[in-house]
Amino acid sequence: MSHSISAFFPAYNDAWTIPSLVITTDRLLRGLTDDYEIIVVDDGSPDHVEEVLADLQAHYPRLRVVTHPRNRGYGGALRSGFAHASKDLVFYTDGDAQYDPRELVRLLAQLKDGVDVVNGYKLGRSDALHRRVVGRLYQWAIRLAFGLPIRDVDCDFRLFRRRALDAVELESDSGTITVEMVRKIHDAGFRFVEVPVHHYPRAAGSSQFFRFRRVAQTLLDLAGLWWYLRTRKGWQLRSAAPS
Repeated sequence: MSHSISAFFPAYNDAWTIPSLVITTDRLLRGLTDDYEIIVVDDGSPDHVEEVLADLQAHYPRLRVVTHPRNRGYGGALRSGFAHASKDLVFYTDGDAQYDPRELVRLLAQLKDGVDVVNGYKLGRSDALHRRVVGRLYQWAIRLAFGLPIRDVDCDFRLFRRRALDAVELESDSGTITVEMVRKIHDAGFRFVEVPVHHYPRAAGSSQFFRFRRVAQTLLDLAGLWWYLRTRKGWQLRSAAPS
């Protein structure tokens, strides 16, 4: 089967890892299809990722770069990537290279008739113990509060049919966008399946999440999202749900 695929990576302080992602993904997609593009969203990154991407574009003509003059947050970076993706299938994972883009083939294998989103879930989390504990508690609480149809909303290794993304309007600028996205797409009638994928230690940099201020803001954002989605029913379909 020939695929039409957009693959994109949000990048913030990921200058050391973006080259391997772009090179590996280009090599993978060249073997799968003639109709593909790779997009990197530079979310106002303060490191030298802009120069790195300029060098990569000279060698990889399928690479497109979307640059935010200022940081718009993880949700803003994802929304920008979705908006610029032009192919029938849209895949994304994070620019820190904690997932192997070659495992996209596992997701494609499960994108059968009637399936609209293939979501990875971590076989094991390659993080410090405190992050694994917090992550497990977070997953449990989020699934309970939002009634999500997947086990690992924190696994940013996802493949969508274009129609599922076009059917909903995403609004979050923070990391809560993953909860908003899964809940809205599920409520719109689209079907998810899950595939196990490997999770690797961070090769460079450090997580921006595990800081008191960021955690506190995330909790506030989640509370607001819960009220918006569950109480006010604050979303609209852009197109008819699948039959």
